[in-house]
Amino acid sequence: MNFYSTYIGLTPSVGHLPVRRWPATLLSLWAGVNCVSTDNPDASGEESDTERGQSGAGSCHGERRVEVYPGKEAVVAFDPELTFECVEGCTWCCHHGVMLYEQDLLELAGVAPLSEATTQFRGTDFVPKEEKDHDHTGPDGQACYFLQEDGLCALHDEHDWKPARCSVFPLSVAVEDGDIHVSVRDSAHEHCEGLNVTDRRVVDHLDAFLPELLWNLDDPETRREL
Repeated sequence: MNFYSTYIGLTPSVGHLPVRRWPATLLSLWAGVNCVSTDNPDASGEESDTERGQSGAGSCHGERRVEVYPGKEAVVAFDPELTFECVEGCTWCCHHGVMLYEQDLLELAGVAPLSEATTQFRGTDFVPKEEKDHDHTGPDGQACYFLQEDGLCALHDEHDWKPARCSVFPLSVAVEDGDIHVSVRDSAHEHCEGLNVTDRRVVDHLDAFLPELLWNLDDPETRREL
């Protein structure tokens, strides 16, 4: 089994329209934006360079700059009325392996045995996906190492913590001209059951999806061919 075949990819997929700066206090007035990302993961969950090239810039009718943390902004390219809440029984985001940033690895070391829970490829650490004997798996019968039989993540369930890339789902992160751009993963519209089932607007809670460490990384949209 190739543990390196998939990981959570953050795919660039936003348009190139002029960015307008809006104060966070005016977000409630923001309407009429309808942007969709065009990431096209293959069956394994990882995108090829060819697919990224075919996906283009996405279909986007507007972008807004939002302050997520003091002094840290993101350019948002999705409908501000989009809502999200995890739904019991939906484990789509856990059907992948997870690429770990250095801070993730340090925190994970405090709650799990790294020799069992992680693997490394080309100097990068990952939580692999593996064969599971329960129903909460992808079409290949595999899911994240930490996905339990009850459909819950052991890290989130027992330690109220998860790696940065897990937090980003169902969003996608790209970098353009030094700015972090955020859109919705195209595959989420097909597989994620938590979209538009609640009143919790994503744009009002971006800090729950975008860990602050993303702004400290040289490349928060890191992609690898594995």
